[in-house]
Amino acid sequence: MSRRCELTGKGAQVGHKVSHSNRKTKRRFLPNLLNVTVMSDSLGRSVRLRVSANALKTIDHRGGLDAFLIKAKDAELSPRVLELKRQIKKKNAHSEVASSE
Repeated sequence: MSRRCELTGKGAQVGHKVSHSNRKTKRRFLPNLLNVTVMSDSLGRSVRLRVSANALKTIDHRGGLDAFLIKAKDAELSPRVLELKRQIKKKNAHSEVASSE
């Protein structure tokens, strides 16, 4: 399992650990990943995802998983989440057609 957020694509970064004597050694900065269950309003089911804490805050800010995915760029999303986004768009398009009739 890679250390990468499924929603934002945020992954591990490389930098230096700097000692008091200013000696630099390589280290990794890992994202704050959490295993969460998020509810999709339009699909009416919950989805288990491995996301960063930052992505969780963004989901709340945008008003839920569906709003987050519609606004998200496809390049950042994992293949599993891209399929979820496609299902949400399909469901929303179907409900808009039904409501207009």
